[in-house]
Amino acid sequence: MAILIDLVLVVVFCVIGRLSHDEGIFSDLPGLLNTTWPFVLALLLAHGVLLLRKAQPDRMLPGVMVWFLTVVIGLLLRLFSGQGTAVPFIIVATLTLALFLLGWRAIWAGISPRARAERRARDDPSPRRRG
Repeated sequence: MAILIDLVLVVVFCVIGRLSHDEGIFSDLPGLLNTTWPFVLALLLAHGVLLLRKAQPDRMLPGVMVWFLTVVIGLLLRLFSGQGTAVPFIIVATLTLALFLLGWRAIWAGISPRARAERRARDDPSPRRRG
């Protein structure tokens, strides 16, 4: 499920970018695909790394890896494909993707039953022995 959430958020990031520059979305599907493919491919590669490492993709630390690899590889793919990589775009992409890819994980960590159980176990002052 994490990869689907990430994928939707990366596409939303690209759509917002196109809209902010008055570029078409559905009226210019080739343009939208051209904008999204570097970051989508980077995201898929990042999740591939998580699969190889057997990391849980909904956790924060693997999320940081997904965010970092998505930004770095996505920007490199944009650069090599002749798309823009101006410093303001790099800053916006880095911060927006951090908000999107790490934000939902932070919310999930706060509301998921597993996370609540882990916090309770960590914060429990009673000296239980684990066997």
